[in-house]
Formats: sequence, C-alpha cells, structure tokens
Amino acid sequence: MSESQRLDTRLHDRKFVRTFFTSPTAVEGEEDSAKMLRSASTLRGMQAPDVWVPDNEDATAPSMRDEGVENIIEVVAENGASFPGEIHPRVVWHRDSPSTRNAGFEQMLRIADPDADAVEHIDGFVIPEVGGIDDWKKADEFITIIEDEHGLASGSLAMSVIIESGAAELAMGELRSEMGKPTNNLERLFLLVDGEVDYTKDMRAMTPTGELPPWPELRHNTSRAASAAGCIAVDGPYDDIRDEAGYNERIEANQAKGMLGIWSLTPGQVVAANKNPLPPERGEWLVTVGENAESLTERDGVQHYDGDALELTETSDGYELTVNGDSQLLDEDELTDNLLDLTAYVPSLNDIVDSMEQFEAARDAGTGAIAMERSATVVIDDVAVDLSAERMWDEATYQAAMTPVRLFQDVYANRPDQHDALVEQYGADVVKRATDVGN
Repeated sequence: MSESQRLDTRLHDRKFVRTFFTSPTAVEGEEDSAKMLRSASTLRGMQAPDVWVPDNEDATAPSMRDEGVENIIEVVAENGASFPGEIHPRVVWHRDSPSTRNAGFEQMLRIADPDADAVEHIDGFVIPEVGGIDDWKKADEFITIIEDEHGLASGSLAMSVIIESGAAELAMGELRSEMGKPTNNLERLFLLVDGEVDYTKDMRAMTPTGELPPWPELRHNTSRAASAAGCIAVDGPYDDIRDEAGYNERIEANQAKGMLGIWSLTPGQVVAANKNPLPPERGEWLVTVGENAESLTERDGVQHYDGDALELTETSDGYELTVNGDSQLLDEDELTDNLLDLTAYVPSLNDIVDSMEQFEAARDAGTGAIAMERSATVVIDDVAVDLSAERMWDEATYQAAMTPVRLFQDVYANRPDQHDALVEQYGADVVKRATDVGN
C-alpha cells in the first residue's frame, strides 16, 4: 500500500463513530463503587454508544483511580462480550508530567493483562492531555510495550487522543509525515477528540460570561487532521445536559465540518447523538429567511407556510411578496425564482437511496450525468405556487451523497442491536435498499 493510500484509509473496523460516552470508573461513598460502569455496560440499542469510555481520568477522583482500574477489569470481563459498541478506557496522562505518564502506563499494563480476562473485550485506550507529536509517540511506545509484554498482536490496541492544548492541535498537522515510520506504530490512532475545556485553559481564553468559546477553528482542524490521517473526529462534551436543542444544533454544525461524532455525558445525549447523523425518516421542505429556517407543513400533498416572515398576495398584474416587512412586486417567473432561493428540500433516507439508484442505473447504461428534479406546490397566505428545481448528478455528486448512506451502512453492520430501531424508523424495504446501494 502506498503512503497516500495508507494515510487516507480508515484502518479500524468502525469507519464512523457517532457517540463517545464516558463513565466514572469508581464512585466514592457507594456500596458498589463500580455501579455507574455496571449500568453503562448494560446499555443497548440507541441508548448504547458506538464507543464507551470507562473514564479513569477527569470523571474519577484521584483517590479512587486504583480502584477504578480494578472496576474496569471486573465489569469489562463480566459484560464486555455482550456490549454492542467498542470499549476504550481513558487513563491518566500529561504532556508535562513523567510521573503521570508512568501512572497511565501502569494502568494500561494492568487492564491489558490477559490473565485479568478483560483485554479481549477492550479495543484500545484514550490518552488525554497530549502535547507535541513526540508525546503522542511516547503513548504509542508504551502501548507497543504493553502489547509485547502481554503477547498481544502489535497494533491490536487502538489509541485515541484528546486534543486539549495548542501543542496537540499543532501536532495533528504532523501526522501525515509521522505515521508509518518504522520507529512508531501511530497507525493505531483511532479517534481525535476535542477537549474544549482544557483547551480553553491552555489557550488562556476568556469570555464575558465565563462560558466556553465555540472554537470552530479547533473543530475544523481536528476534522481535517482526521480526514488526512485516516482517523475519526469527535467533538468534546456539551455540558448543558438539559439543552437538547443546543446539543443537536452543535451536532449539525459539526456535521458540516465532517465531524460526525460527539462526546455524550448522559444516556439521553447518547440517543440524540446516535440518531441525529442518520438521514431523516421523511423528507421536508424548509423556508429560510435570514438565519431562521422553518419547516413547511404538508397537507394533502401540498406544502403550507404557516409562519410570519413571508406574506404573499396576488395583484392585478402579478404578485406582491413581503419578506420580513420588505415588499416587492413580481411577475410569476420572478416570484418562482425568489421562492426557490428561499426554499430547500431536506431529503429522507428513501429520497437519497432513490436518487442513488437512479444515478447507478444511468451510469450502468453509459450516461455520465443526469438531471434530478425536485418539485412541490407551496401555499403562502392561500396563494399556491408551483416550484421545480433540477440538480445535475454526476459521479462526484454521487460520491458526496454516499456519506450519509455509508454512515447508515456502517451503523447497520456494526450495531445489530439497533436493527429493530432502524427498521421501525425507516421500514424494512428502505433499510434493505440502503444497505445494498453502492455495493
């Protein structure tokens, strides 16, 4: 395999990760200090994350971390085989502290001991607080030593890192030149996870309210590095756990950057993050005025606008369209053009699969590009307007449309515990077609 093929190729079983769910490994003052680990290990279906992270760092008090290691071993040995996602414990680490790095090494060495019966269910480790690329190599070397010490296959344990410093952010730009060198096993890298809280501290950033900056640059850089190095990008925690709308808005903003995974702090956030990246069950038309997007309501096959930002009346020689109080007189063609600019269609999974099947049939018949039409009748203030738009589909369009389908296929292949939920949501026929298209 050439360097470019190797670096751009996803090297792990999971090609997409929607959810990164952390659980404390030991809770002080409880009769069963492992109760939260035990509870997380029983999650199934949409409540179970793609990646479960028993968190022996920030989520666990320093005085409980030795017990936390033993709890990881006990719970994973007992329930790991039946857990539907991957399991990646988070250990202690710090770029500026040799003693902390050694403690992380000892934690991983203990957890990976085959005699403890847990490592066969563990997919890798999460390393926090990394610094420059040499620090990443230290963690990689420790994991290589652990594999050798315990007779595990080289590279069998993945490594995910949390980007919590400017040094770590810059290190992502060096991955393409470092991965594959005979002096490291950095191909084991799996997830690049943003940790905005510690990143904010490292950057000495402040906001008037004390809230975290949104850090869109960090999220873009992490997504770009993941794409270039064959890894998966995951956003950090959204700590307002009751703000489901804000959480979903963050997920959707990330998706536009190619970052399809996000940290989940509660089973409720896991459900939201598992479902959000999947294509919708039903398509819908949207009207966007300024920054506000509103869904049209379908009644008897016609799309009705029920908001206040648009007004439409017929005049003796055309139409008067009012947008946020600004009116203009338009003929029929001008009205259609204006409404096409204001409206957009969000395709369902069935719509996407239909378009892909049409393109595949045309391509197999020797046609390189075809026009796909989307039409609707939109009613504003009892005035009906027929809208129709065409979009050219070529091979590049097809490949771009493949991303949500590949995500769906990856979920279906790796999460059989979610099959019933997917069939219930989309229907058996659509699920079957979605798993077959493109293959």
